[in-house]
Amino acid sequence: MIKKGLLIITLGVFIALQLYSQTTEIVYLSGTDAANTVDWDFYCTDGRNSGEWTEIPVPSNWELKGFGTYNYGHDWRNEDIKLGKEHGLYKHEFDIPSSWKGKTINIVFDGSMTDTEVKINGKLAGEIHQGAFYRFKYDISKLLNYGKTNLLEVDVAKHSSNESVNRAERQADFWIFGGIFRPVFLEVLPETHMTRTAIDPKADGSFKAFVTLNESKADYTLGVELFDLDGNNVSGNVQAEITKGETENWISGKFENVKEWNVEWPQLYDMKISLKKGNDVLHQVTERIGFRTVELREHDGIYVNGEKVIFKGVCRHSFRPETGRALSDSDHFEDITLMKEMNMNAVRCSHYDPDKRFLDLCDSLGMLVLDEVTGWQDSYDTIIGPKLIKEEILKDENHASVVLWDHGNEGGWDFANEKTYQELDIQKRPVIYPWLLRNGVDTHHYPEFLYAVNRFTHGNAPFMPTEFMHGLYDGGHGAGLNDFWNEYETSPLLAGAFLWVFADEAVLRTDKEGTVYDSDGNHAPDGILGPHHEKEGSFYTIKDIWSPVQILPVTVNKKWNGKLFLSNRYIYTNLNKCTFSWKAIKTGFGDTANKVLGQGQAKSPNVEPGETAAVQIDCSNALQNADLFEFTATDHNGNELYTWSWPVIQPEEKAAEILQTLKSGNSEISVNENGDAVTASVSGLEISLSKKDGTLLSVENSNGNVSFTGGPMPVGADSEITGTKWEKDGSGNFIFTVSRKDYPRKITWTLEKSGLLKLEASHLIGWMKDIDYIGISFNYPEEKCTGIKWMGRGPYRVWKNRLKGATLGVWEKEYNNTITGESFNNLVYPEFKGYHGNLYWATLETTESPITIISETPKLYMQLFTPDKPQHVAGGTYPAFPDADISFLYEIPGIGTKFQKAEIMGPNGQKGVYGERRGDENDAIKLWFDFRSN
Repeated sequence: MIKKGLLIITLGVFIALQLYSQTTEIVYLSGTDAANTVDWDFYCTDGRNSGEWTEIPVPSNWELKGFGTYNYGHDWRNEDIKLGKEHGLYKHEFDIPSSWKGKTINIVFDGSMTDTEVKINGKLAGEIHQGAFYRFKYDISKLLNYGKTNLLEVDVAKHSSNESVNRAERQADFWIFGGIFRPVFLEVLPETHMTRTAIDPKADGSFKAFVTLNESKADYTLGVELFDLDGNNVSGNVQAEITKGETENWISGKFENVKEWNVEWPQLYDMKISLKKGNDVLHQVTERIGFRTVELREHDGIYVNGEKVIFKGVCRHSFRPETGRALSDSDHFEDITLMKEMNMNAVRCSHYDPDKRFLDLCDSLGMLVLDEVTGWQDSYDTIIGPKLIKEEILKDENHASVVLWDHGNEGGWDFANEKTYQELDIQKRPVIYPWLLRNGVDTHHYPEFLYAVNRFTHGNAPFMPTEFMHGLYDGGHGAGLNDFWNEYETSPLLAGAFLWVFADEAVLRTDKEGTVYDSDGNHAPDGILGPHHEKEGSFYTIKDIWSPVQILPVTVNKKWNGKLFLSNRYIYTNLNKCTFSWKAIKTGFGDTANKVLGQGQAKSPNVEPGETAAVQIDCSNALQNADLFEFTATDHNGNELYTWSWPVIQPEEKAAEILQTLKSGNSEISVNENGDAVTASVSGLEISLSKKDGTLLSVENSNGNVSFTGGPMPVGADSEITGTKWEKDGSGNFIFTVSRKDYPRKITWTLEKSGLLKLEASHLIGWMKDIDYIGISFNYPEEKCTGIKWMGRGPYRVWKNRLKGATLGVWEKEYNNTITGESFNNLVYPEFKGYHGNLYWATLETTESPITIISETPKLYMQLFTPDKPQHVAGGTYPAFPDADISFLYEIPGIGTKFQKAEIMGPNGQKGVYGERRGDENDAIKLWFDFRSN
């Protein structure tokens, strides 16, 4: 069974091949990407669906198409797990026109996992290629049947016969796949042609290019022309000669009035290089380039175009749950767009050479790229290594975005192989070693906070941890980042950092019933995004911290003078290229919507990178009745950099306003004692309190029972009760008071004649250390909760060391039980459960009656149930929670990373310390509850 695939060449294209044969023509035998595939015949030698010929889309990874064996990279250590070492055999027929005879025809594989044997019409195309992530090609001109049908046969071995390849690629900490996962195509070249056109374009418009030929039978001329992306000729023609017998030469020159490429203004050009014999054009190659200059200055930093760059980056694998490492153009575009939305300017292509299309997009959209040769924690040998480094360089050398080479990862290198970079890369880009201080850059991975201070900010080399803040579950990416970044920015040696990792890598298991996404416990990378790029809370934290516009701390209130100080953290862009807008907002409550009381534009200041200046906003009138002030920075492309929000009023002011609308009714309160309870009733509402400790025993309104009980109980402190009492005050309100030896020394319930219930728990007194949380708690059945609407920080939950990115506003979300990084089948964001910051008010939607809680206490946290504990907790990734459902807290814990607890990851991750001096007027917890049915 052989699938025949004709070359899709229309008559017009065929004529073009004849008329413009001096160009390189690309004809795909496979599909162009994972979204546009071509079926080839396929035979799997072992595992699922093995032992018979069938079909498979190319490009793809065969495990995801139902063949072979799934393996994670650690499986080789476990004798109880079958290590799939199957081969995939491919066949594909294609036609070659007679007119191609005399040309050079290369067959090109952009990526095949891993040992790949290629035959054309039954004959080997060349030696078996070893190494999974690299472009390789064979000249098959002499093997083809011109004007006839040709047979391509490919044998792909999932594991290599070279043990260094297996150690570098197959025994790695990521999913191990097999298959032809990137496109396969033919290069159709003139008889005499250029085989390499390496270009080194500098920021000043000068360039040099190294050109090699397949043969040299005469004297030739090399010509270089430059065009903008609209096809307009930018400058004159630069020429050089190649004498007969020479197969390589340099050509250099300078183009005037070109714009430099940089990560913020990624200006690109098309450079056309022509090979001529007399007036006849033999071959033309067009390379898309950017003019930029990369330098590593010892004991200083990394410079691009004379400006020191700070890499705000992330490590990225090529991955999708349903297609493995076979990606589409839209996948690449989505990845880069999301990175830039987080205000990142850099990406580390860990742990292997990326698709060419990804680098094309990094060039055009503006990203700094660390291009990496594979070697997870073991290296290629000195035979295979140089070959693969050469293939990486030849594919990627002309990309403006590629500014550094990564030689392996965390031990995945042989220093002897580095010379290949020095010999082949004409741009002489710096070569770094992720996790080493070597070649002038310190890239040490996963430092603790104090170690980072000592090694990096007190060091003597430019530093950028190339893996940093190891994510697991909901921590590690944004949590602690502000502490580290603030410290790093004190040093002139800061070169940047790369968060680990971009997205979750839970693979769809086609070998299991149902829809099963597998992350191999906590081994597979756990990212800032979910497996289908769902945004987790750290997404917005990073966006905030890495915004190129930063605002100096300010308090906004009704007497604010309207002045904001903007700090420019761009590398090349003046803030006068950005736009700034503001809004003064009156927040709604209940069913009332927010109302914009005033809005406008702020004049963009003339602020160069590294400078800080004030902007004046005329908003004083709008603020007089506002609750919130918002300020938005937008870049020169119209993309939001960040929107900040500040409270104009304190919680007690908002509470007074809300209570004024809720305090309707003036019924008499009846009080009854029964056994261990005292019950107070008013106008359809009945509450029962324990005589012993003042906790709610029951709440009932005209709709029935409300299951909000069990509190207030102190959490974070063990406090003995010294007395309780209850009475009516002079206005007829019911008062119940609880006295305790320690925190809280006094708790007071007040049931007003309106039916509103007030609680006041006195503030902390004395000294406390090592606090995870401190406050009061209640119980409510989680299964009866359907959603929440609240005013506070949101919409995502917060941790003590991840408050940035959660902005003040009115938010709403439905109940969900998302376990970040684990419950892949039903990921709903934002997560419902967890800690929420700066509570003003909240309405809990339930199957009983809505429960509204209003706070008068500033900066109060609310615990909204306890997130389920993931199965494979490590490091500090499951912080402490009160043994309660709903809590109101002064203090909450931070969250750590996969490797480190929060306490060693910066000041805001440390446990709380509280101290009071006699006479301090600290804030009590003051809450109002509306349990009424209406």
